[in-house]
Amino acid sequence: MKALIAEDEPHLAEDLRRRLARLWPELEIVALAHDGQAAIEALAGLRPDIAFLDIRMPGPNGLDVAATAAPDCRIVFVTAYDEHAVRAFDQAAADYLLKPVSDERLARCVERLRRQSGTAPDALLARLRQLLAGHDRPEPLRWLKAQVGQNVHLVAVDEVCYFQSADKYTSVATRDAELLLRTPLRELIARLDPAEFWQVHRGTVVNVRLIAAAHHDLLGKVSLSLKNRPEKLAVSRTYAHLFRQM
Repeated sequence: MKALIAEDEPHLAEDLRRRLARLWPELEIVALAHDGQAAIEALAGLRPDIAFLDIRMPGPNGLDVAATAAPDCRIVFVTAYDEHAVRAFDQAAADYLLKPVSDERLARCVERLRRQSGTAPDALLARLRQLLAGHDRPEPLRWLKAQVGQNVHLVAVDEVCYFQSADKYTSVATRDAELLLRTPLRELIARLDPAEFWQVHRGTVVNVRLIAAAHHDLLGKVSLSLKNRPEKLAVSRTYAHLFRQM
């Protein structure tokens, strides 16, 4: 079995390659493509059995690339789209992986791929395009408004060290302040740039630029220290793979 990985973030592509090698040693990764055109050329020249395709890439997107795949190539979409759009993938692909991909989810994907054959018909790909167009991500959030007493504080999103869920509210930690937003964390996640803010726990999202180090204890648990905050943040097992050594 041969597979192609198309992902415009090289470290994410390499991380997926390494994890697939551990879960499915017999699978041969024949190419890592970092843009849509390179992925199309790899599909045509290497004829992989499986293609892991990011949805958003420079040049042709993942859907355009999938449309050029051979009929017997199984497509796995890798996406940062919200759950409403993700529901469509079950109808239009062998599988989907929602970023960041947990070890458990990737293992289920591998098992599904071992059992499945075939790829998405043209009609289902067209339907998926329509659904994604209706649930496309808005522009990333740049400013937050937090009310403190009678005052409204404006906070630049890139100054936030981390967000933490607090019941129906969200706690926002900056370098020298902690504020409370009325918006639940799950709604904020959909507006944050996934390249800059990573979910590391069910209730915690951290600014990647402000991570100083990831600490691994003898039991395999991971915690993060930040550049501008004294506390450490726990990383759940679901997201620990984001901080493994390459």
